[in-house]
Amino acid sequence: MRKFMAFGDVHADFDTLWSALRAASCADAQCLPTAPVLAGLFQVVLIGDLVHPKSERDYARLTGLPRFHSADPDHLFLAARAQVIQLERLRTYQQAAPHAVHIILGNHDDAVLSGGYVLGTGGGLSHLEFDPQHGGVLLPAHLRAWMEGFPREVRVGAVQFAHVSPLPAHAHYDDLFYGDPSTKRWFRETPQYVEMAGLHFGVYGHTQVEGGILLDADHRFAMIDALHDREYLELMLADDAAPTSDAALQGVRAVPF
Repeated sequence: MRKFMAFGDVHADFDTLWSALRAASCADAQCLPTAPVLAGLFQVVLIGDLVHPKSERDYARLTGLPRFHSADPDHLFLAARAQVIQLERLRTYQQAAPHAVHIILGNHDDAVLSGGYVLGTGGGLSHLEFDPQHGGVLLPAHLRAWMEGFPREVRVGAVQFAHVSPLPAHAHYDDLFYGDPSTKRWFRETPQYVEMAGLHFGVYGHTQVEGGILLDADHRFAMIDALHDREYLELMLADDAAPTSDAALQGVRAVPF
């Protein structure tokens, strides 16, 4: 039996992430893996989108500025530097237990790596801190190489962890992805996708749901972009079950911290 702890989109809110990891007994005071993580008894899954704060206020909090301006290269440098420091810390954490710490590639992470898309918020804020063509800076090469190794999904038997949905098309962040409204609506309009994919349970992020983690017991999935609501997902999986067995999933719950 292994316990999986899944954490929603970070969006540069690393203080909350570390609080969640410590609350789940997955990280110690030095931001290093605990004994159960090192032993593989606890499995950590980050569902993606490590970078890019969600709002101007979050950028100001990250940089220590009274107000953040995305058109100011100095502000962009401060935002990039603050994220790089935390990405370094997370990289150290993950590399200390690569068998037990899994980080999925989110679309914001992919945008930093590819440089092909300028992402933003509904309020008109653009994420430019890692875009040299718009006044930002390049992500350091060793962090880029680390992030390029992130998988687009993690599967444990018939349980899937992915950033957006069970659809393979939603794991490739191209023009079709950004033009497809179903990436934000599928779990309400077509929740049967999980069953159609042959999954017993799915864990996804990308879309905030009001009220914290959404657990859909009927369609067997969870939407966990709820780090800001101070919740993570806990699953118990049996090691001895067949890969497609329903018995592999012993329990699932949202955990406040």
